[in-house]
Amino acid sequence: MQRFAWLIFFLRLLFYTGLLASGIMAAAGCLMVFHISQDLPKLPSPLSRIIETPQSLIYAEDGQVLIALGEKTSVSLDMVSSDFLNAIVATEDHRFFEHHGVNKLRTFKALYITLFKPGQIQGASTITQQLAKNLFFSFEKTWHRKIKELLVAFQIEQANTKEQILEAYINQIHFGAGAQGIEKAARMYFDKPAQDLTLAEASLLAGLPKSPTYYNPFRYYDRALARRHVVLGRMVAAGFITADEAAQTDAIRPELHDGRKDARTGSYFLDALIAELVDIYGEDVVYHGGIKVYSTMDSRRQADALTAVTEGMARLDKLMGLDEGEQEKPQAALVAIDTSSGAVKAMVGGRDYYASEYNRAVNSKRQAGSGFKPFLYYAAFRDEKLNPASVFQDMPVAIPIKGAPDWYPQNFEKTFRGPMILKLGLIHSVNTIAAQLVADVGPDAVVDVARACGVKSPLKSVYSVALGASEVSVMDMASGFSTLAGLGIYHEPFLFWRVEDARGRVLFEHIVKDRRVLDMATAFQVVDMMEGVVDLGSGKGVRSLGFNRPAAGKTGTTNDCNDAWFTGFTPSLCVSVWTGYDKKKQLIDKNRRGITGGRGAVPIWTDFMIRAMKGEPERDFFIPADIRYETVETTTGCPAASRQNMAEETDSLQPAADSSDVIRVALKKDQHPCREN
Repeated sequence: MQRFAWLIFFLRLLFYTGLLASGIMAAAGCLMVFHISQDLPKLPSPLSRIIETPQSLIYAEDGQVLIALGEKTSVSLDMVSSDFLNAIVATEDHRFFEHHGVNKLRTFKALYITLFKPGQIQGASTITQQLAKNLFFSFEKTWHRKIKELLVAFQIEQANTKEQILEAYINQIHFGAGAQGIEKAARMYFDKPAQDLTLAEASLLAGLPKSPTYYNPFRYYDRALARRHVVLGRMVAAGFITADEAAQTDAIRPELHDGRKDARTGSYFLDALIAELVDIYGEDVVYHGGIKVYSTMDSRRQADALTAVTEGMARLDKLMGLDEGEQEKPQAALVAIDTSSGAVKAMVGGRDYYASEYNRAVNSKRQAGSGFKPFLYYAAFRDEKLNPASVFQDMPVAIPIKGAPDWYPQNFEKTFRGPMILKLGLIHSVNTIAAQLVADVGPDAVVDVARACGVKSPLKSVYSVALGASEVSVMDMASGFSTLAGLGIYHEPFLFWRVEDARGRVLFEHIVKDRRVLDMATAFQVVDMMEGVVDLGSGKGVRSLGFNRPAAGKTGTTNDCNDAWFTGFTPSLCVSVWTGYDKKKQLIDKNRRGITGGRGAVPIWTDFMIRAMKGEPERDFFIPADIRYETVETTTGCPAASRQNMAEETDSLQPAADSSDVIRVALKKDQHPCREN
């Protein structure tokens, strides 16, 4: 009996303890809900005003509005195809007409994940809850925010009919391509009002809100059709259509509206910027969150870049003898970066945005050819065993490669110049000397330097990487050379300075941070050699075309003339230009001569820089304190004054074509020319 009494006592204690704990938890929950509810947004009346959030605006650096995102056109339910209404309900919330704003099972699952799996915030996503999100002007994903959305969803359901909620919802959905709301989407994609949409069209549109960019039918038509197949399946499951109707509709390929130019940004720069914003904040925030984005674009320089590319490609067409009606023409890309911050000032991703939205400035990767050599020369100078006055022989060479045939690099001109200093080797872009250097320092060293400078594309650690065999983007080259222009200071390229929410609160602000990745004096030696490329070498077209400011750069041409590059810089602005066919094909002029970077890319670069630098004060490159200049012979590396003394020593070397020449080189104070190499 005593044991039984103790059991009864224990059960009572457990019951009342549980009851007390439940009461405390309920009270705490009520207090929490009460506290959170004090800060709930006010519901608009009528509910249709919920779509009246301000448009998201993107500004140029000078304050000019570049584009407004999220323009809305509202329509009533009776002006919308019933097929679309059924499709969107079946896809987004098939129990919409049964619940009171919250799908209980999905909500408990979402709360469990949000509360007990750190770092994961799960949404229950009924139509009412999705609508409730629009009343919040902050974009943090926290459990406080989710509970607030639940409470607002209850309020919306209490104060409005299901029809009013659905009407507000379909008018605020983002469908991609700049279309927000079903009416604008119907006209954008199919050039018809929403009430005239067929089942094939309506079900395709109903599948887009899941990921408007990923399923954009203008770009990914088959992907959009695959998503429509899912929508039709859900319509069958919800009882809106039969399986036969779904199968018949699935076989239809609706024709898209082709007069859609106004739907696109018209700008490669803005496309890249918006894509980055969507990756960070999501499409809802970017397209109808009312955010303000302050971009790095310099409107004047962007216009200059477009002009330079357009006119440059017209000249290239003429040089190649291409007719105006030619189906396939070469393309071009340009990126301009402020060397002091990494801010992208201008970007052009092709010769005609409306003919091709593909952004070759950031998405295309092509071999850089000799444009990659400055990274090699820095790697060769890094340990100070070599310097710009070191002498190498331009001669036929065979580079042994373990486990593979020997490598026999060839010069572009198929000739050899004999002994020359390394500065001249870069000026004349001598491949045999570059091959000897990479054999000495190793390809890993070249890759390390390129990586440190900001080249992000995959690079193969092979000897030919020194001659630009790996494929890189125009943005890569502009970023990498910008680091050289800054004498070893790296800045991550970026497209926007600041993002604000609809109330003006700062969501993000870019802070410029200098990161030294190269030795200043060594970087200057490479820059000085690149100035020689512009003044005397493959980039001298810059001077003949009229750009006379201090500038440095390097041309690049692939062996088969598929790609023609020039990347160059002043102390303040670094610009990379690429020209070539999308499908790798030779650039050949009317006389069947290959078109090099000096002929294809240099004119575009020069035209842009003359325009872009107009009105800017002229600056020289900063000379580090431990750098001195010395004039040396191009074949011996010895001071010009010692030519007579060195005559006997040079007799044993094959004379170069310009053996009588002298040139100024930048040396560190502890480096001496005429040293044995």
